[in-house]
Amino acid sequence: MKFQRPHALTDIQFHYCPGCSHGIVHRLVAEAIDELGVEGNTTGVASVGCSVFAYNYFNCDMVQSPHGRAQAVATGIKRARPGNVVFTYQGDGDLAAIGTAETVHAATRGENITVIFINNAIYGMTGGQMAPTTLPGQVTQTTPYGRNVKEAGHPIRVCEMLSTLSGVALAERVSVDSVKNVKAAKKAIKKAFEYQVEGKGYTIIEVLSSCPTNWGLSMQDSLVWIRENMMSYYPLGVYRDIGAEEGKE
Repeated sequence: MKFQRPHALTDIQFHYCPGCSHGIVHRLVAEAIDELGVEGNTTGVASVGCSVFAYNYFNCDMVQSPHGRAQAVATGIKRARPGNVVFTYQGDGDLAAIGTAETVHAATRGENITVIFINNAIYGMTGGQMAPTTLPGQVTQTTPYGRNVKEAGHPIRVCEMLSTLSGVALAERVSVDSVKNVKAAKKAIKKAFEYQVEGKGYTIIEVLSSCPTNWGLSMQDSLVWIRENMMSYYPLGVYRDIGAEEGKE
């Protein structure tokens, strides 16, 4: 077997910074699309943020949404074309700040879409400001002394929040900091697409991701930072899995 580019991934060179995890996650999404054989009827919705050019990298149909509205756009596409596989690809600013309302209500309605949520604890494209996911005490461009939860509030744990909603079929947090975790992330993303094909409802995969440029770290040190800082606040794991719950009945 020869290691090669997934068919669902174009051969256009990524624009992302060295060490950014977006490229890894793009590949995992494309591999899942290939393995399920759904490229011809898959529609992706790109968000605004570092992944704004995601429509250049997938061979399936892609739509560019307004900032924060990816899941609203995906809802419209899925309802108009229920036979299509529809996914959004969103960062923490797009999904958990300006797009929080769309996220919560798409989830509680049980919209049969798949959400790929990239959590790097910072705003990447706009220069490294505090995000809804920025850790307590984390230094950013707008929190030079560290995030003060008394002033800025606590970071949002998206999977934990959405797992309380009945419309959610799968909510899982993964990471791409190591080979082992990349393999687990691939399995989770594929399961999310499978659940959508089976009509189970809303699925979200949150991926802990690196941002060496705005963290001010080397590529290697940024992976260590994920393990030593992010994973304690954002534990990896399955927060809701309707398939597993059905299996226990």
